[in-house]
Amino acid sequence: MVDRHSQIHDEVVAANAAYAADFGDKGALALPPARGFAILTCMDARLDPAKYAGLAEGDAHVIRNAGGRASDDAIRSLVISHKLLGTKEWFVIHHTDCGMELFDGPTMATLLETSLATAQFDGKTWRNTENAGGSKEGWHVAWLTFKDLAQSVRDDVARIREHPLTPKDIPVHGFIYDVKTGRLIAVT
Repeated sequence: MVDRHSQIHDEVVAANAAYAADFGDKGALALPPARGFAILTCMDARLDPAKYAGLAEGDAHVIRNAGGRASDDAIRSLVISHKLLGTKEWFVIHHTDCGMELFDGPTMATLLETSLATAQFDGKTWRNTENAGGSKEGWHVAWLTFKDLAQSVRDDVARIREHPLTPKDIPVHGFIYDVKTGRLIAVT
């Protein structure tokens, strides 16, 4: 395992020290989310669910993955959120300008087969900058990419609603977050 201290590492540790110094009574927050809902959204750094959904610490569960997709693991988290922690409503929120629209599974698997280093994108094509240390394991991953943003939201909402572990009385809402305006756009 490589353990290198970097400027980013030091900034995170310093930020945490400042946060912990002013932690106050947050240690007393209840385990179940106070507002009783969960959000499934993308890991994109431009999305701040606390801000776009008006959340404070302890308000809601936020489940994030690449694309905000209803993967088996995301559904596992939603089911736990409801069954053990009492959430009563779920939101699926994808976003404009999502990187998951820029490739497909075979492209990713092919890139990984020849290199694990970060690839480059010229606006049309992905390419490796190095060709060493790859793995064929990328062919065994469901990358859950998409070409139609609104359809990806509809598909994920439907998958969650139709899942045998989802209670029929839980509302599942679909939205697109616009990264240029900060607005949530309902998808029906």
